[in-house]
Amino acid sequence: MLRVMARSNSHDDPGTVVLFGGRSEIGIALAKRLVAGKSVVLAARRAADLDDEIAAMRAAGASDVSAVEFDADATDTHSSLIEAITADHGPIGAAIVAFGILGDQHRAETDVAHALQIAQTDYVGQISVLTPLANALRRQASGTMIVFSSIAGVRVRRGNYVYGSTKAGLDGFASGLSDALHGSGVRLLLARPGFVVGNMTAELMASGTKPAPMSVDAEQVADAVARAYHRGRWEVWIPGPLRFVGFAMQFVPRAIWRRLPR
Repeated sequence: MLRVMARSNSHDDPGTVVLFGGRSEIGIALAKRLVAGKSVVLAARRAADLDDEIAAMRAAGASDVSAVEFDADATDTHSSLIEAITADHGPIGAAIVAFGILGDQHRAETDVAHALQIAQTDYVGQISVLTPLANALRRQASGTMIVFSSIAGVRVRRGNYVYGSTKAGLDGFASGLSDALHGSGVRLLLARPGFVVGNMTAELMASGTKPAPMSVDAEQVADAVARAYHRGRWEVWIPGPLRFVGFAMQFVPRAIWRRLPR
């Protein structure tokens, strides 16, 4: 028992914990598991209105909590924001990149602007943060980036192909970046949860969509990712058996696949 517990807490990056997406349900839940004794930066729009999130970090044992203005779509500001965070708060130990929108699939199929908004926030915005973030961590030769992909991106389905395509792109980008970081002292932990029951999917479920098999909630996702983080892993599926589902999905004939519900 003692040997297993020691292994599960073997990896802990020194430095500031930064959450990009300071109101993210999953992001906050995960940050609470990583911030004890650490300085924390919450990056979000309307940063002056993060009192509840700041209180949650303090209650979780953070030594200091700051909030900074961050707009995922304002890509021209991301590099300078990351430079300012490192200048003001020192080296980044763990960066949780947890922003995104689900969007409305039906609307996105005909509304070009809405489809582009989903792509901008969920894919372009992620690349715009991860690239300068990786550069900053390379310079300090330490730190971990935590990125959230999804089972939705493993094989894109007709029922949510706009959102799913952004996750497919992000998964590929993060996987390649993870390989590029090998040997640099920097790690990218790629999380692939299944359907998450929570704030992002609440409206979808209210419209009649049923949670998919192996659904999880924010706390379950945070528990699994925190364990993977402490164990020094580079990838985690949530729940674990979802890995086999993702593998099997690749072999479903397209004639059957296109008939599957959301």
